[in-house]
Amino acid sequence: MGDRTPIWAEIARALRREIAEGGYAPGDRLPTEAQLSARFGVNRHTVRHALSALVEEGLVLTRRGSGAFVAARPADYPIGRRTRFTENLLAAGQRPGRESLGQETRAATGAEAGWLGIAPGEPLLVSRGRSLGDGRPLALSESLFPVARLPGIAEALAGGQGVTLALRAAGVADYTRAWTRITAVPASATRALLLELPEGAPLLCTTALNLGPDGQPVEHGRTWWAGERITLTLGGED
Repeated sequence: MGDRTPIWAEIARALRREIAEGGYAPGDRLPTEAQLSARFGVNRHTVRHALSALVEEGLVLTRRGSGAFVAARPADYPIGRRTRFTENLLAAGQRPGRESLGQETRAATGAEAGWLGIAPGEPLLVSRGRSLGDGRPLALSESLFPVARLPGIAEALAGGQGVTLALRAAGVADYTRAWTRITAVPASATRALLLELPEGAPLLCTTALNLGPDGQPVEHGRTWWAGERITLTLGGED
């Protein structure tokens, strides 16, 4: 007679089946350790072992102080010469959304002026926002726009339009990505709160420069992506 399947493995199998059958959807919180202990008639250590196995498989995420959640499938997000948030999210099967976190007009610093091809001290618009996928926070962004080059950009963004539509309203019918840099950073307390992540969770930070048809910079942007909810892919775009 072979060895019996460990109880923790049976619990993991039961939860795995319930997730596969749709009993728990991506992002749903699983029952607490105490609830699972009562359901299966075992101690919390056994339940914790089962959950750890599901975490290793990538099916479950645990957050300190919040519990265990069904892992959402990361959205595939291509980065190329024409990167468009709405198109990328729709292609990934998610409903795109954007929330404004405010904007201000101020004088450009020396570094900012260099990025945007303007003189230091010239006015630029700083626009901050939160991007959503199926209603869940995916990213935080901060974009810089040269005001003199883009008449009406502030009003367009204040009206809730995304970058592509706002640039179009300001007279930029098309734009392309000049370059993108990607770094990994831990989530600060503020960014973690806005992204609904634990503090210190991994974020992917992209810094990019977009150019108008005439080759002039129209946006310098920095975006902090929730690492567990997005997969950035490079290249493959005309």
